[in-house]
Amino acid sequence: MSVRLLLTDEAWAEIASLLAKVTSRAGRPPVLSDRLCIEAVLYRARTGLPWCDLPKELGHWDAVSNRFRRWEGRGGWRRLWEPRQTADCPRTCHLFIAATMGRAHQHAAGAFKKHGGQAAQAVGRSRGGWSTNIHAGCRDARTGGAVVLTAGHCHESPVFAAGFAQVPPEPSLPHASMDKAYDSYAIREPLIQHDMVPVIPPKSNRLVPLDSDKHLSKFREKVERFFNNLKQFRRMATRYETLSQTFLALIHLVAVWIIVK
Repeated sequence: MSVRLLLTDEAWAEIASLLAKVTSRAGRPPVLSDRLCIEAVLYRARTGLPWCDLPKELGHWDAVSNRFRRWEGRGGWRRLWEPRQTADCPRTCHLFIAATMGRAHQHAAGAFKKHGGQAAQAVGRSRGGWSTNIHAGCRDARTGGAVVLTAGHCHESPVFAAGFAQVPPEPSLPHASMDKAYDSYAIREPLIQHDMVPVIPPKSNRLVPLDSDKHLSKFREKVERFFNNLKQFRRMATRYETLSQTFLALIHLVAVWIIVK
C-alpha cells in the first residue's frame, strides 16, 4: 500500500479489544474492515484533506464518512477513549490542566442556526480571528483524561469545573499543576477537597500571598507536550469541522492513538 499507515499490529490489538465493547455487530458485516476505517479517519485527521479526497487504498470515502458519523452519533469515539484513562494506565501520577487555541478554518466558522450558531459550536472571535480553545486535563505527555471545547475568546478558569468533573476518580492523584491563570480560591478549594495539592503560581496582584512548589511547576510542560502531540495532526492544529461534537470525536480518536502508538 502506497499510503503511510499509523496503526501497528500492537496498537491495533489494543484498539480492537476496546472496539468489541463499543460497536454493534447487528446487520450485514461491512465490506470495509474496522482497522482500515480507523486508518482512514486518522489519515484524514493527519493530512486535513476532505472526505472525498481519501486515497482509494483506504476504502470508499463515503463508507468511511458514514461509519465515522454513526459511531459519533452513538458516542462510540468517546467510549473508545474513556477506558484508556482508568487505573490500567501505568503512567498516571499527577494532573496537569491547561488550554490551547486552534484557529478555525472558514469552513468551521459558519455553523447553521439549527445547530445553535457559532457560539453553541465552540467557535468565537479572539485576537487571532475565529478560533476554538481545547481545554485538557492530562496525567502525562500522552494521557489526556479530560477534554472540553470552548470558543476562542473564553478564559481558562471558568472551564475548570467542567474539565475537572471528567477526570476519573481512580487512581488518586496527589498534585494538580496549572499556570497562574487558574489562581483562585474557587479552583483551589475543590482540589483540596479531593486531597490534591494545588501547584498554581500565585498572581502578582494577589492580596494574600501563597506559596507554590516551583520544582513541581516545571512538570506542567507535560500538558504542553500533549498538545504538541495532538497538533501533529493537521485537523487538530486547525479546526475544519463545523460541529463541535465532530471535532471532539476526532480529538478522542487521536488521543487514543497517542496512548497506544
